[in-house]
Amino acid sequence: MDRLWFMRIGDYAPIEDYAVIGDGRTAALVARDGSIDWLCLPNFDSPSVFARVLDAERGGAFELLPTIPFESSRRYLPRTNVLETLFTTDRGAVRVVDALTLPNDRLDPMRELIRAIEGVSGSVPMRWRVSPRFKYAASLPRCEWRHGIPVAASGAEAVAIAHWDAGSPVWRAGAVEAEFDIAAGARACLALAAAYAEPLVIPSRAAVEARLAQTIRFWEEWCRAREYRGPWSELVERSALVLKLLIFAPSGASVAAPTTSLPEDIGGERNWDYRFCWIRDSNFIISALLQLGCHREARSQFWWFMQATALTEPELHVLYRLDGGIGIDEHDIALEGYRGSRPVRVGNGALEQTQHDIYGDLLETAWLYSEGHHALDGDTGEVLGRIANRVGEIWRQPDSGIWEVRNGPFHFTHSKVMCWVALDRAVRLAERGELPSRHVSRWRREAAAIRAFVDEQCWSPQLCSYTRTAGSNDVDASLLMISLMQFDDPRGERVAGTIDAVCRLLQAGDFVFRYLADDGVPGGEGCFVNGSFWLVSALARAGRIAEASQLMERLCRRANDVGLYAEEIDPGSGAFLGNFPQALVHLALIDAAIAIRDAS
Repeated sequence: MDRLWFMRIGDYAPIEDYAVIGDGRTAALVARDGSIDWLCLPNFDSPSVFARVLDAERGGAFELLPTIPFESSRRYLPRTNVLETLFTTDRGAVRVVDALTLPNDRLDPMRELIRAIEGVSGSVPMRWRVSPRFKYAASLPRCEWRHGIPVAASGAEAVAIAHWDAGSPVWRAGAVEAEFDIAAGARACLALAAAYAEPLVIPSRAAVEARLAQTIRFWEEWCRAREYRGPWSELVERSALVLKLLIFAPSGASVAAPTTSLPEDIGGERNWDYRFCWIRDSNFIISALLQLGCHREARSQFWWFMQATALTEPELHVLYRLDGGIGIDEHDIALEGYRGSRPVRVGNGALEQTQHDIYGDLLETAWLYSEGHHALDGDTGEVLGRIANRVGEIWRQPDSGIWEVRNGPFHFTHSKVMCWVALDRAVRLAERGELPSRHVSRWRREAAAIRAFVDEQCWSPQLCSYTRTAGSNDVDASLLMISLMQFDDPRGERVAGTIDAVCRLLQAGDFVFRYLADDGVPGGEGCFVNGSFWLVSALARAGRIAEASQLMERLCRRANDVGLYAEEIDPGSGAFLGNFPQALVHLALIDAAIAIRDAS
């Protein structure tokens, strides 16, 4: 653990200074100074109880830190999602262990956040303060005592803050707080127990300590069952743990990120809600899960996708709620925004867009799942056949594409390629008897027409590259996936030219911009970290292994101190931007490591 000074900017922690803890239902962001600045209850997509990361004054937080100057260092306990922070002061040192507990495999309705405090040396004065602000800080809570335990409530929601050897708490201005000293060898404990429309259970210390130990064991045992053997194993393992943390256990869906509205441009309005499951992420998720030996999670994820899309097929929606329902309309809420970045949004307007690439993502997911030795049943085959037929009807139309532009539609190359993927995988599955064969000739014919369109309309002789849109003379990062999707020879001239064009036109140091064209949203953005790992994968599959490995090494050093990535990064300062942690980035890291391993 590297020792680090901590500094907030206008009372906001840098995004890269957060770690995440979670229980497969919700997640919390923990800053280096021990403040929990984001937590939604009871689930990822519920309103926040702590939202200091989006409003330093009103959002609410769970603070725990020394009352004197300190340095902090931290790590995850090995092979877990349990965070350990070491505070070092002139008077001694103290260790804090943070976890959202996993009591057992039954997924009890209780949500519980534990903060165990251990004296390491000397005697350190500590303070804690819990300021719950329910429903995105819409109002102050009711503050009361139950059996000597502080409880905050609002409507049907309530949280209790149980405490042991952690001072004598008092309510003050809608927050409960206390101070205490902890000496070497002593142990204190805080537990936030939450309830929604159900009895609030105030835990005993013995039960809290037992659940913390069980949570550590759960993560260790899950991690031991992973099958990856190869380079960058520590970051692959951390990425796998992030992915597992972001899978919503009650349904099997995977949230794109546990946050909303962390900005892609500080002070700008590129602030989006990522607490949904995107069809687009499905093939990356299934591929990573199968490669890592997470067969149970892959099975749950695949059938969640099939259940969610069954509500709308043969039309697919871009994103779905974690319970499989259609997402919610995008609207603004009255928070200041991270460092003044407004608006703060709940819901996502991409829900209403037409994005044709998602059809290819779903059929690729089915193909990967079947290749993982899970044959599709007849009813599922019929559904996928109807979806493939729909692709044959719509691929000639423009769409908003993978980047969800708000000034479209356009004829995006990536969207056309993914429509080809949908039909190509439908043919392959039909040849194995897993999809109905009566439409195979039509699927082949339409796939050939798509290939001809891309070859003729989406290639630039001037750039020696595939182009962002048909007839254009620019590129975007999604073109790096052409070889991954087996549309073109990974070692062929066209893929090589496209890789070089992306590097020439979009690369800034180690990082890659998504695109440089206008997208209908004011302001700029950082580099798309996912695109950098896509570049690694494309280079590896092209046989350029030395280039891929060198870039991979540099990118791995750009993770934060606990191995996490946000969606974007400022190429100049290295500051993180966008929602955090981003599942797709960690999925792309896993794919890049495997691509280099296999190519080597």
